[in-house]
Amino acid sequence: MAEKILIVDDDREMVELIELFLSNAGFLTLSAFSGEEALEKTFKEKPDLILLDIMMPKIDGWEVLRRIKNDPEVQNTPVAFITARTQNIDKMIGLSVMKAAGYITKPFSKQELLTEVKRIIDENKRSAGA
Repeated sequence: MAEKILIVDDDREMVELIELFLSNAGFLTLSAFSGEEALEKTFKEKPDLILLDIMMPKIDGWEVLRRIKNDPEVQNTPVAFITARTQNIDKMIGLSVMKAAGYITKPFSKQELLTEVKRIIDENKRSAGA
């Protein structure tokens, strides 16, 4: 069965581009355009991976990840940030402090995205099977 990936970004064109890359690679995709919608779909759909933008109105990506990590029902769902925030401090906070599974900076290549998505999914399968 194909892995289900939730793509969260307030930029619809970015979501459509990522959906195209992932669906062509055989993944099932879901989309959300706000932090609120991301949380709703996370609980309803139980995705295998969430690709999450940081800079969004109202509830930003940091807060979405914090809420996911604090809820026993979905806390083990891997989340990777896809963001224009390229500062090393943001990457360090995302990976070390927030415990994101990955950190992809915009702009990114199709190959970079697919490599990181596959790495995270494989890693998550190994840790679940251990």
